[in-house]
Amino acid sequence: MPANTTAASAKKKGRRARLLVIALVLALVAGVGYGAYWSVSTVRAPFPQTTGTLSLDGLSGPVDVKRDEYGIPQIYASTDEDLFRAQGYVQAQDRFWEMDVRRHMTAGRLSEMFGKEQVGTDAFLRTLGWHRVAQREYDTKLSADTKKYLRAYADGVNAYLKGKEGRDVSVEYAALSFGNDYTIEPWTPVDSVAWLKAMAWDLRGNMQEEIDRSLLTSRLSEKQIKDLYPAYPADLHRPIVGKGTVDKSTGKFDPAAKAGDAGTPNSPQGAAQGFRTQLSALSDALDEIPALLGPSGNGIGSNSWVVSGKYTTTGKPLLANDPHLAPQLPSVWYQMGLHCRAVSEKCRYDVAGYTFSGMPGVVIGHNQDIAWGFTNLGADVSDLYLEKVSDDGYQFGGKEVPFTTREEVIKVAGGGSRPITVRTTRNGPLLSDRSDELEKVGEKAPVTASAPDRGEGYAVSLRWTALDPGKSMDAVFKLNRAKDFKEFREAARDFEVPAQNLVYADAKGAEGHIGYQAPGRIPVRAKGHDGTMPAPGWDPKYQWDKWIPFEELPYEEDPERGYIVTANQAVIDAGSYPHLLTKDWGYGSRSQRINDLIESKTKDGGKISTDDMRTMQMDNSSEIAKLLTPHLLKIDVSDPYVREAQKLLEGWDYTQEADSGAAAYFNAVWRNVLKLAFGDKLPKEVRVKGECLNVRPADSTGPLDEQNKLVRECGRRDAESAQPDGGDRWYEVVRPLLEDEDSEWWTSAKNRRTNTATATRDELLERAMEDARWELTSKLGKDVSSWSWGRLHQLTLKNQTLGTNGPGALQFMLNRGPWNLSGGEAAVNATGWNAAGGYGVVWVPSMRMVVNVGDWDKSRWINLTGASGHAYNAHYTDQTDKWAKGELLDWPYEKQTVQARTVDTLVLTP
Repeated sequence: MPANTTAASAKKKGRRARLLVIALVLALVAGVGYGAYWSVSTVRAPFPQTTGTLSLDGLSGPVDVKRDEYGIPQIYASTDEDLFRAQGYVQAQDRFWEMDVRRHMTAGRLSEMFGKEQVGTDAFLRTLGWHRVAQREYDTKLSADTKKYLRAYADGVNAYLKGKEGRDVSVEYAALSFGNDYTIEPWTPVDSVAWLKAMAWDLRGNMQEEIDRSLLTSRLSEKQIKDLYPAYPADLHRPIVGKGTVDKSTGKFDPAAKAGDAGTPNSPQGAAQGFRTQLSALSDALDEIPALLGPSGNGIGSNSWVVSGKYTTTGKPLLANDPHLAPQLPSVWYQMGLHCRAVSEKCRYDVAGYTFSGMPGVVIGHNQDIAWGFTNLGADVSDLYLEKVSDDGYQFGGKEVPFTTREEVIKVAGGGSRPITVRTTRNGPLLSDRSDELEKVGEKAPVTASAPDRGEGYAVSLRWTALDPGKSMDAVFKLNRAKDFKEFREAARDFEVPAQNLVYADAKGAEGHIGYQAPGRIPVRAKGHDGTMPAPGWDPKYQWDKWIPFEELPYEEDPERGYIVTANQAVIDAGSYPHLLTKDWGYGSRSQRINDLIESKTKDGGKISTDDMRTMQMDNSSEIAKLLTPHLLKIDVSDPYVREAQKLLEGWDYTQEADSGAAAYFNAVWRNVLKLAFGDKLPKEVRVKGECLNVRPADSTGPLDEQNKLVRECGRRDAESAQPDGGDRWYEVVRPLLEDEDSEWWTSAKNRRTNTATATRDELLERAMEDARWELTSKLGKDVSSWSWGRLHQLTLKNQTLGTNGPGALQFMLNRGPWNLSGGEAAVNATGWNAAGGYGVVWVPSMRMVVNVGDWDKSRWINLTGASGHAYNAHYTDQTDKWAKGELLDWPYEKQTVQARTVDTLVLTP
């Protein structure tokens, strides 16, 4: 785009932003919420200065901050420290409220900002101790260079804050000041390190599945639970690494080694299988934490794939990445370029990509030599332990061992404080101390004869790799500097938490190189313990005592097939690999679809372009629709209104476009199939909060009578994490049942409208079609021709604090949407929804990028929202419309290209 056109576009956006600000203030002054106290200047005061010159203490020389028409900054400096000091300053300009809330969350200090309602959340986070672990990392683990960069970043943030009151920093502080005397504290290096703990919590693996399996034991048999957690379908959905295992002679992973060279991973047996416990209160507590970071569950993951230059139109690799996280406003990502004017020993970085506000460096992106992307590995890095406790300690190895304890004081906005005691066993902190109900968490757990006396039940502790100090912050800077696959792998060695799949590409040689590495600190468990159920904390053989060596973790370089796909599927065939990574992979629907799309494009000599990669990112195909729709169309529907809806599925291509009536109806049928076949049979602890059923009492036997009669039970789980969620695990649950017409799962209770029950597959499918017809009639209208998936499947972007729980006027001011979206659960375009809770979007591709390796200026990128965290700034959500349509922005990297796209230049001087 020519510079004059860009400038004109920016001016138009500026005019629109001013009009929005004026409209907002008129509404506020008219008496909405706090409006009588606010003015145009209140809203505009925090907007960043993006032109001219500013003095920044500590710089050794001038730094240029160049922003394009979307407000995305590219920073140019002459030393590493100047570069990261400027990064801190610029991110604070745009996003300090977000940064401040994050650091209070990671430190368990939200009550200081938002009052007594957050005390329970703070107590839980203090028990986990994220900030304490981050402090230990900073003190004992991180390199001198990393500490230097973290200090420079903090200095930049604090230089921005110097002399400012809250209302000068963000409009949220102006709102907060009406009921709070909160003041902003200086930023510290540890505040940056602690954010990695929050991301690790989001991506911690199978803790929720471990809890859910335990909860299901109150209503389901072991066989039924096994039905609901089937094995990974390796015959249908190929793992990331096609072959290879650990070579016994070298003790290293060999991508060419044969499967027979390795042993087999631990299989579940013994005591760990037998524990059944009521973990509902812990599940409730966990729901409060994802509310701040995003819902945990099957949808949290990512897509990333890389194609060799042999199969691309550019002759060099192409790399795509789109991490799936909760929708947040502003987005969790912040686009940025960090450039040394001349790369040398004193200034070693020339990197661009996606950063986290509050943390120096680039997390995902490329430098002048390599590109990389992340997806969640999904390794099982957390275990729940049942602990037999007394007032004085806990049992371990036949002896009573004293707790490690510490006192914490939670300060509360408006005055007062709440003291708590955190007790820790050798396995980790006692989560059950944060709930009266959890004190009896093991009350119903059947245990072996060798277990300690149950008394009033067992306590619950958490062992989690992120609670041990590590070096992941070092890994970020090593990645940013890496020049080849060897240095990339060395960086991955330090990327311990959260465990991620790392994909790689460079442009060296005739066709460039591609690669993959599975990093992470992953425990080696005792024989008989597979991490799927709580373990006995009193038994020493269930302790973690070592980690999988990095040299034994799977990797690939330039595989013969010419591409690598990671989308949270299994990393490697469990039969050929000697270590247990997890039993709870994503089930591979997205990854296999990407594999199929690449193969269809490259067969017969075809080549993949940058635009092809973008098109693949927006693929909306539904695997469960391909599986289930033929069965639905075979059913002879007599009701003409239901038959009208059924006809929508005839000739449908299984794609979930926003304007598709067939996609709307199919997904409603799928939701009702899940409810009828599974949801109504699950215990209240995993069903949606407020949904009530008349059911047999849990653990009851014998005929129903006066002493043993139906009871009314209402669901307790947050709608975004309830079950059945409809993800691709449920595809594999249903797949074999479709061949078993009389399975017990096809039985359902009587329909109140028709007074009929179901006993076979086709009866239940017909009932689901009927229920879906009436559900969509109430939501979308009687005329099926007016139905569309996007009207059901909507995204609303909410500010994660005051935009969620603040007064209505503030929510109106801070939130945006809705957008009608294409895509769906387990589609490549993973606009996830929870079938138990409804059709609204609960996780999204939080950004998308396609890197044109070697010809960096032809790369493309987009963010979910925009660069700014300031409501009514022109860059608050200026990328969202394009993101929703699947469009990407040009991504300038080379200096001359950045200059051509520059709209505003700010010079920071010593």
